[in-house]
Amino acid sequence: MKIARALYKRIEKFGIIEEGYFHIINNPFYSSQCERTGEFLKLEEIKLLPPTQPSKIVAVGLNYKSHAEEMKIPLPDEPIIFLKPSTAVIGHNDYIILPENYRRVDYECELAVVIGKKAKNVKADEARQYILGYTCFNDVTERYNQKKDGQWTRAKGYDTFAPVGPWIETECDPGALNIFTILNNNVVQKGNTSDLIFSIEMLVSFISGIMTLLPGDIIATGTPAGIGPLNEGDKVEIKIDNIGTLTNFVIKS
Repeated sequence: MKIARALYKRIEKFGIIEEGYFHIINNPFYSSQCERTGEFLKLEEIKLLPPTQPSKIVAVGLNYKSHAEEMKIPLPDEPIIFLKPSTAVIGHNDYIILPENYRRVDYECELAVVIGKKAKNVKADEARQYILGYTCFNDVTERYNQKKDGQWTRAKGYDTFAPVGPWIETECDPGALNIFTILNNNVVQKGNTSDLIFSIEMLVSFISGIMTLLPGDIIATGTPAGIGPLNEGDKVEIKIDNIGTLTNFVIKS
């Protein structure tokens, strides 16, 4: 099931996407009381919003074997995590804004996990119970600042540096999904989630042991090999099998 947030005549609505229609539900998707209202809209009538409004985005660095090899870095013993602010979030067809005085801004295609209910100290074998679903994520990064600072907050925290969407797929097996970055209609990054160093379940357990995860929070699970730069005028798409395609456009500030 594909669930989404959308704007219709300046009013935010939650809904389920089926066969080209947006079927409106009466409450946010993480509510136990949500039901279809019987109303529906054509997709061309709505503006898709980021499918979740996370309190935080917990991102994982170096979680694909291929990316660790690309960066010539040994495989980590435990997940390397960092935070991206909620103010960085944008949705499908929104603009990634290159900051002033940037040197190099890169795309990073990632599978994102969306948390469905409050999670603290979750066991790995119970992690799926806390996952609402999965979506596409672009961990946009200012690479020069990342190297200069030695930690990643500035490089990954700029406004618009967390594109997510276009919706949340709730019936997806995340174990072996093809994942792509398509830049100006050319595939520039390709991987498969079977190459993850730390599994989805292990990440939920590990992170919830450090901080409480709230409904709507995002875990960005890392990027495969093939990262590269974005430039003004680019169209960048993150495509994941069985989920969909997140499209964004690049402009200067």
